[in-house]
Amino acid sequence: MTILTTTGNTTTPAQRTTPRRSPQADGMAVASFVLGLVGTLVLNVVLGPCALVLATLALTRGTTRRGRALLGLTLGAADLLLLAALTATDGTLSWHLG
Repeated sequence: MTILTTTGNTTTPAQRTTPRRSPQADGMAVASFVLGLVGTLVLNVVLGPCALVLATLALTRGTTRRGRALLGLTLGAADLLLLAALTATDGTLSWHLG
């Protein structure tokens, strides 16, 4: 009598569940937050889209600073909404008081 056994690919659970993480993803998350924050004050036409792109890249590359990336995504969208509001109200791309 012969007993047949099959052996499959043996991987540890850590190898199967760990997503690929880029070492630059954390820096991208922080940069998106800073660019989104600064973009609410100056150059929102440039810094808003940059914050959106960096936040999206950081989230897709598996950052450990997920909250910062989500804040960068939110602030980048707020920059573009602020730009649209400024353009619609007075036709310019800049802040002015009074």
